[in-house]
Amino acid sequence: MPMTVIQWFPGHMAKAKREVQEKLKLIDVAFELLDARVPMSSRNPMIDEILGQKPRLILLNKADMADEAVTEQWIRYFHDQGRLALPIDAQSGTGVRQIAAAAKEMVKDKFEKMRAKGIKNPRPVRALIVGIPNVGKSTLINRLAGRHIAKTGDKPGVTKAQQWIKVGKEMELLDTPGILWPKFEDEDVGYKLAVTGAIKDEILNLQDVAVYALRFLSTHYPNRLAERYGLDDIPDDIVALFDAIGRRRGCLTSGGAVDYDKVADIVLYDIRTEKLGRLSFETPASRT
Repeated sequence: MPMTVIQWFPGHMAKAKREVQEKLKLIDVAFELLDARVPMSSRNPMIDEILGQKPRLILLNKADMADEAVTEQWIRYFHDQGRLALPIDAQSGTGVRQIAAAAKEMVKDKFEKMRAKGIKNPRPVRALIVGIPNVGKSTLINRLAGRHIAKTGDKPGVTKAQQWIKVGKEMELLDTPGILWPKFEDEDVGYKLAVTGAIKDEILNLQDVAVYALRFLSTHYPNRLAERYGLDDIPDDIVALFDAIGRRRGCLTSGGAVDYDKVADIVLYDIRTEKLGRLSFETPASRT
């Protein structure tokens, strides 16, 4: 049975879109923060419309959770599109030091023109951070600023207001609330965002999401799946796979039946906490 199209567009997100557009004239460069596990699915299509031709640096966050070989494919893909993409891990700080240098390089011509007009000490680079909920914006801001400024959380929708944040003497950041588009026309996008935690679990049918995840893993990471759950083979039938995992993990009701809700919870927890290793849920080839 097809999945109900996931929709999640709280009022503060519509307001955020308007506010970002209003602030653009103050911005030198935009940092587009994507989830390295699902770069295209976590790339809000409204962002192209909102940012237009503004210089943009793509940051593939949570790269430590993504399949390294696939992340390299994405870096090459964005390079071929004329955009610089950096793999980072905002949580640990890996790759974060490259961001300021890359931003300065991207706006070098603009600042040289300012100096040519007699401005000896141009202002700091002004950057805008945009991305969907739970992609790690607040964690990145705190890492860049070297102190706890932005509120963080493991649930999407934590940041709900804009704020300017100083990063040393050379950069100022404008944080914005995460923006999801009103409707995912491609149900695969909704599933991938749900699997990686970008959409609140409370509004989802987690069994549906786990079905999608298990089918993907069966095809792309079968050895990881078999090893994690002690399976000699992976059943083609999804109910049989749920049953096998449920019995291996003791997810049984008092009557001895498999508790599918518990199985779904375990599978999604294992994916999100890297118990199945580093996973990428889309490649450039799969998106073309």
